[in-house]
Amino acid sequence: MAAVPATATSTPAQISTSTTNGVSYLRSLQAADGSYAGAGLSNEWAFSAFAAAGTAAVDVAPGGDATRNARTVYRNHLAAPGWPGTSPVVTDYERGTINAYSAGIDPARVSAGRNLIADTYGHWQNSAPGYWGSPTNFNGTVFALLALAGAKTQSGGQRVPQALLDRSVATVRANQHDDGGWNYSKAEGDPAKLAAASDIDMTGATMASLCVSGVPASDPAITKAKAFLKSKLINGSGAFDAMFGVNTDSNGWAVSGLNACGINPQTGDFLTKAGKTPIDFLIAQQFKPGGGFKYLPTDTSPSAYASIDGLRAVAGGGFATAPPTPTTGASRWVATTQFAPGTAARLAVTVDDGTSLKVCAVTLTPTGTTTTLGAVLDAATSSAAPAGCVTSLTPTTGDGTVTSLNGKTNNATSTWKVSVDGAPANTAARNKVINLGDTIALRYGS
Repeated sequence: MAAVPATATSTPAQISTSTTNGVSYLRSLQAADGSYAGAGLSNEWAFSAFAAAGTAAVDVAPGGDATRNARTVYRNHLAAPGWPGTSPVVTDYERGTINAYSAGIDPARVSAGRNLIADTYGHWQNSAPGYWGSPTNFNGTVFALLALAGAKTQSGGQRVPQALLDRSVATVRANQHDDGGWNYSKAEGDPAKLAAASDIDMTGATMASLCVSGVPASDPAITKAKAFLKSKLINGSGAFDAMFGVNTDSNGWAVSGLNACGINPQTGDFLTKAGKTPIDFLIAQQFKPGGGFKYLPTDTSPSAYASIDGLRAVAGGGFATAPPTPTTGASRWVATTQFAPGTAARLAVTVDDGTSLKVCAVTLTPTGTTTTLGAVLDAATSSAAPAGCVTSLTPTTGDGTVTSLNGKTNNATSTWKVSVDGAPANTAARNKVINLGDTIALRYGS
């Protein structure tokens, strides 16, 4: 066999230059008002790419005008009462969660009236547990995991219970196609769909959703997906042969999936006999100078969306990246931490009785800057989406310990406990203080 060429992989210097140039191009896409969000394939995905490249969104401002920095403008965009339109779908909130987090906006505390984690919880499917949004659109479930597992707390902790992630991980496993990949639509239980060809883009995103949810790269689901991607490598360029032809976006999503799972896209299975890798292909798609990436190899001008996907992948990012520390002295995170009395707010709630898991967004209108667990549970009986999260509660008044919930009563070995934002669980009491944006997990057990 011939020796692998010495220039088989892109060098750290080449990757660094590509990243720097890619950031410069994305900066040039910022509108004069400081915005990135737009219609269609929204430029707000730039925030996940900026974070992967080490650029804080708050540092991105047109003409250096800090009052119009990208983070502040995006936060205002998400907080607007009319966002995301009159017919929102779950992926609107998942995309918002991922990019708010990457921009340094706590997604559960965007504003007094906007909690993107709760907004996502509201799309849990009681009739198909584990799915988010319409089960026919499998991508809603994949991006739920990317958002809920990927958007950590400000201190870096997992804010949602593992039991919730595990239920959707099982759903993802059930949708893996026979060839090892995934597609945008539901395949579970349908032999014909499971036997259909998988999609490069969705396979990358789904791999990332599993790995960010705690599935190791050695897991059979990941190794099968890795083998699928390897089978699609084109020897001469290092590109993946995607369903819609060779393009930057598909390759970017695949590489981001590998990145999220800690799999090097430049060695081993992803180094072709011709000495090419997916990173080589992506960098070859980048205009020099300029820094933008073209969508197709034959294109003569850059694409904003391809430039976002290309930069995120080359910079080593998955789909959600913790925000870097700003260089301008601004805070790393922004968040609204208190309820606004009289302003309706949503909270994300799970109720796990050891047999079934209920998930919902609870809407309440607080009278103070904090509320209590009892007030949240009381509101959940009538204002939970989906309904049925809390059907009965004892006691119904006062400040005491919750002794029964949904028909499960405390006994000598099992009691109701509550955890907030992934903190250790303690006895569930009606008077426990709940703050704006808290993610509440109730669990029955020892």
